[in-house]
Amino acid sequence: MSRLAEFRKLEQQLAKQLAELESMKNDSGLKKEMEFESKLRALLGEYGFSLRNVINLLDPERNRRSPATTAPKSVRKARNVKVYKNPNTGELIESKGGNHRKLKEWKIEFGTAVVESWRTQ
Repeated sequence: MSRLAEFRKLEQQLAKQLAELESMKNDSGLKKEMEFESKLRALLGEYGFSLRNVINLLDPERNRRSPATTAPKSVRKARNVKVYKNPNTGELIESKGGNHRKLKEWKIEFGTAVVESWRTQ
């Protein structure tokens, strides 16, 4: 598309949006909403309240019903400590998961099944 055609298209869109804006400015419902909002904000400022304070006053249960807090928080069960004893070296490893470096090395070297048979707890 040429720059001139693009310019004309944007100019038409702008004219259309300006027309919509003018029609909204003359809308009595919008005028009432804007007047209400300005009066409400002035009143809140006069008493030192915020919109959140008003919502909490009118509906104190709302905070408890918010989507983030409605689902019960699941408490993760603590992992048990596993103790492995290498019968070849007598070395002990205590681990809560399988991310222990030495334990991984043993599993690569001796195999997972063998290392799991070394588990004492």
